[in-house]
Amino acid sequence: MLKTILFDMGNVLVFFCHDRMCRQIGDLYGRSEAEVRELLIQSGMQSGFERGTLQPHDIWHEFQLRFGAGAETEVTLSQLELAGSDIFTLNEDIPPLLEELKSMGLRLVLLSNTSISHFEFIMREFQVLQYFDDYVTSYDVGAMKPDAEIYQAAIEKIDCSPAECLYTDDIEIYVEAGRTHGLHAEVFTDVSTLRGHLQRHGLNLTN
Repeated sequence: MLKTILFDMGNVLVFFCHDRMCRQIGDLYGRSEAEVRELLIQSGMQSGFERGTLQPHDIWHEFQLRFGAGAETEVTLSQLELAGSDIFTLNEDIPPLLEELKSMGLRLVLLSNTSISHFEFIMREFQVLQYFDDYVTSYDVGAMKPDAEIYQAAIEKIDCSPAECLYTDDIEIYVEAGRTHGLHAEVFTDVSTLRGHLQRHGLNLTN
């Protein structure tokens, strides 16, 4: 019987748009979306941010060095964080499921590749992370899915054996990696399909 459900965050709990992130940062600095994408994503800087090797001030400092002269006014750290984080929309179908799972006594744990700025924005703006009992984030662990280290960190947080936990993620290679660590794991497509997965794993859901 399942005791814990392990959830990915991006495109599961909330949807996100990297194009919007690059466009909004570009608007701050008077640069194109493509220029921002090259500096932030293609250079690996965003990956470093999500691994926790770079902090918000490091990102801001790099943008100031590269693009600061093109900005009409001084761009503050808070402005950059907002432009880079206001890219999420809530998956409206998720909260009712989370509430139902909590009412059944299940433990909910987050497993996400994310930066501290994105995590804190979602915590602040949406009533979704508050359902969770614990969080495993790449920036805190210093490793990203599908690295073994982040799955091992998650297994320490689930408070049950891997065989008593179901993990759901929208990225198939991350799901496959979860299975190699003994977790039940299913690819997330939508909440209706996830409900079916949960029921097949023995949960008696209302819908």
